[in-house]
Formats: sequence, structure tokens, C-alpha cells
Amino acid sequence: MKRLFVSQPMRGKTDEEIKAERAKAIQSAEELLGEPAEVIDSFFEKSPADAKPLWFLGKSLELLAGADIAYFASGWKDARGCRIEHTCAVEYGIARIEEA
Repeated sequence: MKRLFVSQPMRGKTDEEIKAERAKAIQSAEELLGEPAEVIDSFFEKSPADAKPLWFLGKSLELLAGADIAYFASGWKDARGCRIEHTCAVEYGIARIEEA
């Protein structure tokens, strides 16, 4: 079973929208992999009230380090954090699935 990291744009979206998009991404990744994945929980619902975007990115990169594969959801190319996560995945040899 592969450990799956999901990178998705979140700015301006409700928790419900994020969770729904995340569920679709996980389903798509598992279909492409042909097996269930161990999903790394990278959606931080209980974060510090004063957390800045860089705090979230730091935590995400920490989790990405443990992934076998990263799924980049639709719109990732337009989201600064997703682009940084993608660069790290490329540079550190983490397999990727990139949604258009």
C-alpha cells in the first residue's frame, strides 16, 4: 500500500469544499494506482489561530517527506503552496500524479 499525499488549492474554499475535492482526488489516485492508498492527512483543521501560510506549507512539506506518491489536484499550478510542494516532490524523487 502506497502512502499518498494530496496537494490541493485551498484558499477561498470552505472546509466542505476542500474535503469534497480531497475525496475525489483520493478516489482518482486509488483508481490510477489500482489499489487502496494510505492517505496522509494534510488538511489542518485544528491549526493555531494566528498561523500564517508559511506555517501550513512547512507542515505540509514535513508530511510530503513521508509520501510514496503525491497527487496534485486540479488548479495546483495556480496555487503557490502547491507549486512549492510539486517542486519538492520533483527534486526529492517522489512519484507524482498531476491533474490538469
